[in-house]
Amino acid sequence: MSKITPQLIGKTINALSYFQPKLAAKYAVKLFSTPQKGKITEDQRAFLNTAVHDTVNYKDIQIKTYLWGGSKDTVLLVHGWESNAFRWQDLIALLKAEDYNILAIDAPAHGDSSNKIFNAPMYSECISEVVKTYKPNVIIGHSIGATASIIAQENHNLPSVEKNVLLGAPSNLAISVKNYADFMGLNKKVRKAIDAYYLKYFKHLPSYYCAENFYKNNETQGIIIHDKKDKIISYREALDIKRHYKNAELIKTQGLGHRLKSDAVYQHILEFLKV
Repeated sequence: MSKITPQLIGKTINALSYFQPKLAAKYAVKLFSTPQKGKITEDQRAFLNTAVHDTVNYKDIQIKTYLWGGSKDTVLLVHGWESNAFRWQDLIALLKAEDYNILAIDAPAHGDSSNKIFNAPMYSECISEVVKTYKPNVIIGHSIGATASIIAQENHNLPSVEKNVLLGAPSNLAISVKNYADFMGLNKKVRKAIDAYYLKYFKHLPSYYCAENFYKNNETQGIIIHDKKDKIISYREALDIKRHYKNAELIKTQGLGHRLKSDAVYQHILEFLKV
């Protein structure tokens, strides 16, 4: 998407807001919730076909699962926005070498899972169904996948989960919505309408999905890995999570960006799994 395109779309939505604010909010939320990337390429499929495939259903959404069997703890890998289970290829190789039982999923509207839209509350419900089915001991989540995993644990009884690894996780959905609105240049009228839309369809404002509400009761062990120069999710959000996640250690990286794909990160994860 070129730099000018979001501005033009934002101006169109702003203009619509003066006549039909609810419709303007609906369009804005739909754009925010519709991934443009994340489907599996043929190169990616060759690797994913080395796993045992299955699906877990949440309402009318089919969540694709990939299993690489092992004798040790079950580790669930949960990717973020506009990605799919292939993003874990390097970490999966390391986990297989240690004989962990590895489970990865495609999020709604990503990879080979169904649905056309994606949001954190929906993702959390899908994750809870996967956890109830496979009973993983550890969840490793990247970006919004990490946050959705914590929301799932707060909203559902998921006693099998003993450890969480949070990679570049956002601490507050309201910040993500604000960043999106700023990027699109949306006016105050549309922003208020977006809040009203979330309240109507998700029963909560975006600000409800924050570290204060979803980490304070979580008693699992955790590590929070976040890059100081992350341009997608600010390092300040990692500090916010650390304040509320009492059993977690914060590990700061430098120069890895939001993706956090590096041997150093993987070694932190492997050491944490052995504790």
